[in-house]
This record gives sequence, structure tokens and C-alpha cells, in this order.
Amino acid sequence: MCTEECNSSQHLQLVQSKSIRLNVSMAITQIFIWPFIYINILMLLTFSRKQAFRTETRYILFAHTLIVDLIFLMLTDIVVILSYSHVLMPMAFCVPFCMLMETLTTCTPLTITAMCVERYVAICMPLRHSSISTVSRTFTAIFIIWVIGSLKSFVDMFILVTTSSKEYLSQLTFCHYEIMMPENWHRLMRGVLYVIHFIIVLLVEVFCYVMIVISARAASVDKKSAVKGLRTISLHMLQLTLCTTEIICPYIEALIMELDIQIYLSVRFFNFIMFTVIAKGVSPLVYGLRDETFYNTMLCYIRCRQSHISFQVESQSKNNKKQ
Repeated sequence: MCTEECNSSQHLQLVQSKSIRLNVSMAITQIFIWPFIYINILMLLTFSRKQAFRTETRYILFAHTLIVDLIFLMLTDIVVILSYSHVLMPMAFCVPFCMLMETLTTCTPLTITAMCVERYVAICMPLRHSSISTVSRTFTAIFIIWVIGSLKSFVDMFILVTTSSKEYLSQLTFCHYEIMMPENWHRLMRGVLYVIHFIIVLLVEVFCYVMIVISARAASVDKKSAVKGLRTISLHMLQLTLCTTEIICPYIEALIMELDIQIYLSVRFFNFIMFTVIAKGVSPLVYGLRDETFYNTMLCYIRCRQSHISFQVESQSKNNKKQ
């Protein structure tokens, strides 16, 4: 039979084990998030350095994806730090925060779809590409993406405000989107809408893929460009699947939580890293590093920056020696 001292020792071990688990999870999260943030910032600087990138539709859409993913990753890191620090925030702060993150989450697949459509126009309608894919129309498409992306979060906020009590809206909580859906029917409705949204986006991308395949067999189309377009759309479909799988994860986690809490925590952390962080960080690898022009420009920018820094260091050392 365990004494009071033994029980105290076991409790201390559990607390220490939980603390170690939290610290390891936090470290792994930072290891995954910040390299993607650095790469996104580097690619955005590369985009801003060259005029040709700022006047071409595919690069503008790519830059928009980088901005959306960059903001999302930074906000996600803030939420993770607050959660691991057990900091509770007022609902009035968390609701707009969650709405912004939900809008960013929706904007990513919509932008990926717009990039697929742009590749379809460029390969299947090359003569009309310059007149269809203009800079003004690209920014109009980005505006429409943000409007569509914010609709669901505003609807959820309206339902929350009209159906929840004042006590619920005035409480302190952790910032996660589930706080905006306290009712089961609301969460079910959100899941159904996400499935419909995923099917529509997937159908658009499959259509673009099939049309490029058909055009690739025609003699009038550049084979190399068509094959490259097919690979790009295939990778975009993979990225779309990763982003959308995040929607299914809470339902799977709810089932696992009833079986074993430790397995639930491990599965939840794995889903977070795989389908929230990595899915958002795939864009630079899918598009930026595969594009030879963009990749070469980025390498040139990095080398020029390193040369500039080394030149400044040498100049400072020479001045110090003279003094």
C-alpha cells in the first residue's frame, strides 16, 4: 500500500512528465513553424525585388499564397504559445482572432484553385492568356477570394451572437475556432459546408487537369509546358487534400479521446503538425522552388545579400585597423 509520501512522489512524476511533454511539443512546433516563416519571407522579398514577378498573374497569386500562409503560421504560433502557457483570453478578443484564422484557412485552397485555373488558361488558351490574366483581374480575383473566405466566419459569428448567452460570450477561454460553435448542429453544419466546398474546389482542379491532359495530346500545345502544368496541378491537389484533411481531424480526435487520452494527445499533435503547419508550408516547395526563374532569382538575391554583408564586415574591419 502506497504511503502519502509515495503518492506525493507519483504526483510529482506525473507533473514533471506533463511538463516535459509540453516543452518537447513546443520545441517541435517551433522547429516546424519558423523555417517555413523564414522561407516565406525570403520568397516574398524575392518577389518584391523583380518587376517581372509583380506583373505576372501566377507570381502574384503565388505571393498572395505566401502572405496568407505567413500570417496564418505566425498567428498559429501565437495561439500555441498562449495555449501552452495556459493563458485564457476574453471571448471578445478570441472571436475576431479565430475569424481571421478561419478566413486565412479558406483563402489558401481558393488561391490554389485560382492558380490551377491560371495554368489551364496559359496552356489551353495561350493566345488569350495575356488578355484574360491581367494584373487588374488578378487583384479582383484576390478580393473575391477574401470575400468568399470571410463569409463562413461572419455567418458563424452571427449564429454565435444570436444563439449564445451573455455569460458564454463574456467568459475567458483558449482561442480556438470551436468556441464559436458551442452547439452540435452548428459544428455539423460547418463540416457539411466544408465537404461541399472541398468537392467544388476539387472538381475545378480535376477539370483543369483533364483539360490540360487533352491539350497535351494536341500538336499545337507545347508538350514541355503541358507536362510541367500537370505536375504543378497534381501537387496543388495534394496540397489541397492536406489542407482539407484538417477539417476531418477534430471528428477523428473526438472518437480517439473516448478510447485513450494519451493516444488522443499524440494524434492531435501529429494532426496539428502534419495538416496545419506542414500543409501551409508546402506552397514554397510546390511552386517557388520548382519554378526555375523564381528559384534562380532567389539564389541570386541570397548571394548578393551575403556578398553585401561580407563586404560591409570587411570594410568595418579595415576601418577599425586604420583607427
